[in-house]
Amino acid sequence: MIKLGVNIDHIATFRQARGEGVPSIIEAALVCEKAGADGITVHLREDRRHIQDYDVYSLREVLKTKLNLEMAATEEILSVALDAKPDSVCMVPEKREELTTEGGLDVKNNKKNISSIASKLKKAGIAVSIFVNADLEQVAACSEVGADAVELHTGKYSLLFRESGASSSECKDELKRIAEASKEASKRKLILNAGHGLDYENVGQICKIRGMNEFNIGFSIISKAIFNGLQKAVFDMKSLIEKNS
Repeated sequence: MIKLGVNIDHIATFRQARGEGVPSIIEAALVCEKAGADGITVHLREDRRHIQDYDVYSLREVLKTKLNLEMAATEEILSVALDAKPDSVCMVPEKREELTTEGGLDVKNNKKNISSIASKLKKAGIAVSIFVNADLEQVAACSEVGADAVELHTGKYSLLFRESGASSSECKDELKRIAEASKEASKRKLILNAGHGLDYENVGQICKIRGMNEFNIGFSIISKAIFNGLQKAVFDMKSLIEKNS
């Protein structure tokens, strides 16, 4: 059974809009766990646009499943990871101006730095994953720097699925690239994960790829939650106002 890690960054984005401490990251994570999530993923960005350092420490204290920390391959964020000790770290590329992670990490041309950070994390007992495009050379490089796992970037596939359709040649070609990269990961005995852009319509095709261990999904889940949970939230508020009027 493929596991589900739920990314709750967008709960933090909502919280940061007002800076008043709500909605609670902790409460969100516990609800996800209760609903069956196998783990919680957060991205501690260098600009701290959503998740804050204290969120990582707080989650580490309360989670009963797994805490997965996404981070840039920098010494600043590494120091937080080594101190908070999440169960796993996924190294990702990061640009200050991007809205979301735009592509995979270039491990092939940054082996020295990534290998150094991976070594420090593993010595601390933290499993290491690297977020890469569905590229055979990048997957191979992950193995060479000592990663335990790869997380394949499914953003291009998700975009093509939405714009061209699942039956389009472009979408099928990208799905084939993901499958080939998955085979390379398995050949190199890397744990195989995937994420980015996966939603309720397109995830089925990725589920069919052999060897998948875990998906990390955030935006589509949080987007759906706005509507699935909104009716009760409005009803409760209306009732409270009527009761006190």
